[in-house]
Amino acid sequence: MNVQEVTQLVPIAVGAGLALIALWAVWNIVRYARADKETRRSIWQAVRIRAGWRRLARMAGLSVTDRTPTLLASLTASDGAEPKPRELVPSIATTADRFGVIIRVKLLPKVGIDEFQAKARFLAAAWSCVRVSVQPDRPGYAVLRAVRSDPLITPTNFEPSGRSPEDLTVWPVGVDEYAEPVSIGVKDTSGATVAGRAGGGKSVLLNGLIARFAPSPAVQFAVADGKVSHASEGDYADVIPRLFAHVGDDLEEANALFTRLVKLRRDRSSMIRRVLRVVNMWRIGPSRTWPLVIVVIDEAHTYFRDHKGSDAKTKKLAALAAENARLVEDLVKKGRSVGIFTVLATQKATGDAIPTFIRDVCGAALSFAQRTTEASVAALGEDIRKWPDADPVGLQGAEYVGVASMSVDGREGFTRVRTPWVDEVSVASVADTTQHLTRDPISLLAQLTSSSLHKLPDIRDEDDAA
Repeated sequence: MNVQEVTQLVPIAVGAGLALIALWAVWNIVRYARADKETRRSIWQAVRIRAGWRRLARMAGLSVTDRTPTLLASLTASDGAEPKPRELVPSIATTADRFGVIIRVKLLPKVGIDEFQAKARFLAAAWSCVRVSVQPDRPGYAVLRAVRSDPLITPTNFEPSGRSPEDLTVWPVGVDEYAEPVSIGVKDTSGATVAGRAGGGKSVLLNGLIARFAPSPAVQFAVADGKVSHASEGDYADVIPRLFAHVGDDLEEANALFTRLVKLRRDRSSMIRRVLRVVNMWRIGPSRTWPLVIVVIDEAHTYFRDHKGSDAKTKKLAALAAENARLVEDLVKKGRSVGIFTVLATQKATGDAIPTFIRDVCGAALSFAQRTTEASVAALGEDIRKWPDADPVGLQGAEYVGVASMSVDGREGFTRVRTPWVDEVSVASVADTTQHLTRDPISLLAQLTSSSLHKLPDIRDEDDAA
């Protein structure tokens, strides 16, 4: 290629470069125009972070001196002169959202995860952020989460789409203090406990659970609500069309429901190999004919309370409560592999509210605001004492309604989570539009195994024999 041809190509190359710049500018302008107010503020924050990064990194000690000259520096150096060492700064890329900025960093020798974590408070102050987290990314990279507005005190809403969730193995419960999503695993999990004082957010969370999974024909629900006399009252009245079973605070009715659920558990256990060809339902996942059964027991202490007294009525209540505890223990301990997930909610998860032989085998636990650290320990375990910043005792005040503390798989200690508000009208709408999906799992199992289920001994007889 001669000089003339090269000269002719220069305007084309320049034009192509300018076109790419114009497209980039238009894309950013459109993105900015379509963003909400908070995201726009974060976009400008990202611009400031990129513009000042090299200077800030040097000030924070997040740079490294490279004394080995490059080939170009060696070739262009004056005779006998040694090239000056270079000060290297980790390169960054930013992404803005309504809570702040995500910064992806390419790490350098001597400037790794530990160095960034040690400077997190300094970076938060420099960027005018509430907090900055540092987490490993792919090898050689880290992710910094610069939170500009605190997700814990920023109310969020869950608006049910009416579409079946793609993943039935996790229960999304909210976002943490860095606006990262937090979930509870449903797959292979025995159950969950939800604690916290009245008005803290328990029932909203549980209604959100039902509304989230209701559009799936592979999920069925049963609710025992100890706050009301009749199932048609209270916090779960709107979702009744989507429940295959529901009871109020009557111990006999609750006992009948728990007995029915344990029979389902035992029938499934006896049939799973023959019907599903597996020993654990989660190996193939829930289906329309073998659905995941979510059992919600709200104000659980109502059904397990130890009734004191020598009169006949009190003795009967005490016997029912003791049997309820045995039945629910069966569901929690043995329901996991056959697709039964039990959620127990109460204000104080002490041993008299949820018996320890039930509470301690639940695979997940979270707690909204508590009055005392002892109540926090009952809900989350002794380890919460080691993490005072996450103690639910600190979640007092209206701004923390809907915020809970929990342990998250793969994370050390405890995490505070903002759970979303779910509008009652939206919940009722989802329940109404999906009520045609409601099926009794016992009937579904009977259809799978023809007209004759394997005859099992009466539950009370088996428990007495044991």
